Amino acid sequence: MSIELNHTIVAAHDAEASARWFAELFGTDEPERFGPFWQVTTDNGVGLDFASAGHDADIAGIHYAFLVGEDEFTAIFGRIAERDMEHWADPGQSRPGEINRHDGGRGVYFLSNDGHFLEIITRPYGSGG
Repeated sequence: MSIELNHTIVAAHDAEASARWFAELFGTDEPERFGPFWQVTTDNGVGLDFASAGHDADIAGIHYAFLVGEDEFTAIFGRIAERDMEHWADPGQSRPGEINRHDGGRGVYFLSNDGHFLEIITRPYGSGG
């Protein structure tokens, strides 16, 4: 068997609210309850298992990058713009309000409702173009 990422736990102040926030922004299926988690499954089968840490908990922001199609990028970025969310073309946040064009694609960084550093890209880094 090959090695594939199956799922990861995403810390959240409120697991259900954060899973629903993610599903709405990314346009995925509704999250499903799985034990103590609220799970969103990506198109390649990776589960994002949102776990409640509590509203007063300090959550260490993690970086999650998602490879999306051009149409999906346009839709997600449209929702980012509609919500007037801060976004950046680079991980150092030195290019606010912009997207990048690495490898002939498009990419953008933004924060989740729990402070995770999210990224969407249309081309894998190093793929040329």
